Amino acid sequence: MQTFQKKITLNCRSELLVVDKPIVMGIINATPDSFFAGSRHQAVTSAVEQAGVMLQAGARILDIGGYSTRPGAALVTVEEELSRVIPIIAAIHHAYPQAIISIDTFRAGVATEAVKAGACMVNDVSAGEDDPDMIKTVAALKVPYIMMHKKGTPQTMQVNPHYDDVVLEVIDYLRQRVELCKDAGIADIIIDPGFGFGKNLEHNYRLFASLQDLSIFGVPVLVGVSRKSMIQKLLHVDTAHALNGTTALHALALNKGADILRVHDVAEAMECIAIVNALNGII
Repeated sequence: MQTFQKKITLNCRSELLVVDKPIVMGIINATPDSFFAGSRHQAVTSAVEQAGVMLQAGARILDIGGYSTRPGAALVTVEEELSRVIPIIAAIHHAYPQAIISIDTFRAGVATEAVKAGACMVNDVSAGEDDPDMIKTVAALKVPYIMMHKKGTPQTMQVNPHYDDVVLEVIDYLRQRVELCKDAGIADIIIDPGFGFGKNLEHNYRLFASLQDLSIFGVPVLVGVSRKSMIQKLLHVDTAHALNGTTALHALALNKGADILRVHDVAEAMECIAIVNALNGII
């Protein structure tokens, strides 16, 4: 069993986020097609209400996205993505000015506008590969950067993905991207192994089994498995019935060193953290 002993401070502009215990990032999707219907909040009032529920339940970060990256997702223009996320970010920031808001985007222009509206963290599923301006933009914005491993695009990534060794290849990829980000001047980096992004069922579980190996980077590790297909396919359930499997993986992820759980169900994730912390002697 892994005992959580890290203490990491992330500079989220006017807020310092201290990660001395595992924390939860709540997912709010300003999209019509994200894979879990319960995460979709296109109306500003609905998104603000959900933000309040998640913050009350214990979420430390709210992740706002306007472009679904599920396998086979439709393309979205920059203008459409901006129209979806900016009003919601601005409204949440106004209602909850101390909330730490993350913008889930791979576009530098969207990241810039989101930070102007109140976001203070960038969550990029492409680790800067899908927009050549992203890394220098994040460095200039001086906000924490979540960089994820994926192979291919949302339209192609699940078409027979292949690895000779998924663990070594993901670690090597993240090593290169972390070095690139540090060289660009990004001070606060978070890594995400990208479960479900260009990985089949076997790849996902082999990578998960070696999750503790990501601690070699000395940066926070984010795990996003909430209600994903790696649970659905294994347990033969749909998204609506994937919470139990999600919670099981969350407990295992925490004992393998996960620092941040990115989730649809904040209250349940917080309960999981409390139990694992207690088992590890952290009350």
